Amino acid sequence: MKNARERMDILAAYREVGSYRAAAQICGTTHKTVKRVVERHNAGGAGPERKDRGHNYDQVQALVAEQVTKTHGRISAKRLLPAARTAGYEGSARNFRRLVAAQKATWRRGHHRGRRPAVWTPGDTVVIDWGVQDGLHVFCAVLAWSRVRFVRFAADEKAATTLSLLAECFETLGGVPRTVLADRMGCLKAGVVADVVVPTADYVRFATHYGFRPDFCQAADPESKGIVENLVGYAKRDLMVPTEPSVADLSGANAEAVRWCGEVNAVVHSEISAIPAERLETERALLGRLPSLRPDGIGVRPISRKVDKLSCVRFGSARYSVPNRLIGTSVLLTVTDGRVRVLEPFTGEVVAEHALVAPGETSILDEHYGSVRPDRPRRAPRAKTVVEKQFLALGEVAEAFLVGAAAAGVSRLPGELEQILTLHDAHGPDALLAALARAVEFGRWRADDVRSILAAGGAAPTPRPAGQALVLTLPSVPTRPLSDYAISGEPS
Repeated sequence: MKNARERMDILAAYREVGSYRAAAQICGTTHKTVKRVVERHNAGGAGPERKDRGHNYDQVQALVAEQVTKTHGRISAKRLLPAARTAGYEGSARNFRRLVAAQKATWRRGHHRGRRPAVWTPGDTVVIDWGVQDGLHVFCAVLAWSRVRFVRFAADEKAATTLSLLAECFETLGGVPRTVLADRMGCLKAGVVADVVVPTADYVRFATHYGFRPDFCQAADPESKGIVENLVGYAKRDLMVPTEPSVADLSGANAEAVRWCGEVNAVVHSEISAIPAERLETERALLGRLPSLRPDGIGVRPISRKVDKLSCVRFGSARYSVPNRLIGTSVLLTVTDGRVRVLEPFTGEVVAEHALVAPGETSILDEHYGSVRPDRPRRAPRAKTVVEKQFLALGEVAEAFLVGAAAAGVSRLPGELEQILTLHDAHGPDALLAALARAVEFGRWRADDVRSILAAGGAAPTPRPAGQALVLTLPSVPTRPLSDYAISGEPS
């Protein structure tokens, strides 16, 4: 693009020599540029109008727009291309993809899904998720209000591994939040009823032991847990790519993960404009207390276990470390008074001793590895079957009963709902709703429980929590000393 001075020099040279090429040599440009500047000057300074040449896909543009609208912007260019060829499109597949992308962008501008930002409460929610890269699985958790991030590596995504890392997350946070939000992990999900996830019995026991409420996201809705989705991507880019951890060295990988979490939690978070580690000090006071006792009754008679590559043995769905010189050998395990003892099979020497831990947890002693280890949302039910529709049609009490039964881990919930519906005709809607309300209040989630409540006919007692102490202000009255009531020694 020539400036005004250069255009004046070109015009002066052209007037002097009268040739495009000669003027181009004088001004150090091309004859085409000289011709364009001269013609624009002769036309009054306005450039020639550009002719609209159109596109080779104009004839199928209406077809593409119709299909994009019909499929709500989900159809692909690869699927549309055969129909466009039939309609007369002769251009390249690359150019056709540009057309489909432009039509999708146009459709989305007028059809926003719309979301409201999440408002987190201190001590309320921790969000968890799994990621995988090159065969190595990464467990990520975010304490929602303070944005404290927790990342660990594992060789699989089994239930025992997930619960073990979740327990380690609680220990790192120094408390237990009220809710754990996860996607519909297969290791934690026993089933889905009316789009309500039924957690596994092991997960329910784990949640009861730690005192939190398990919650699950909607299906195929990663945006509802984007706070941890971002952490998974961040950990892959900033932690896994530079360090290149492997499954063969999980201890070293997790040591690097601990260092990385300490680093990212000590800098200002862009979303909250605060340091997550400092906000955790405030939020920790609102977290639930960690359990001080481990469940009893897990011990069994001495058994043989093989030491794995992590220098650990598994017992009762938990891992216990042993000296790494025993990797690949078999050892004996005994459980006495809540202690797990690991013995060599021939000498009977006690090579390791641990306190009994809960299923899914891990007990590690640094001396076994020769190094010191560093410190470490409610979804509305949506009926799909006839039974679910009839049951949820009873109202809010039925919905509360279904959600509560799912959270309690009632595995045969569809059959229980069908039995409850049979009581509707026998007792009437009012009595059934009252019985369901009482069942929800006292945590009774079986059809037989509802039937027994109806059989009581309202005669069962209704306990209420104790109220506040009654404080009365008594009036003041004149008093006399006790000496006034003494009996005189002399007769009157």
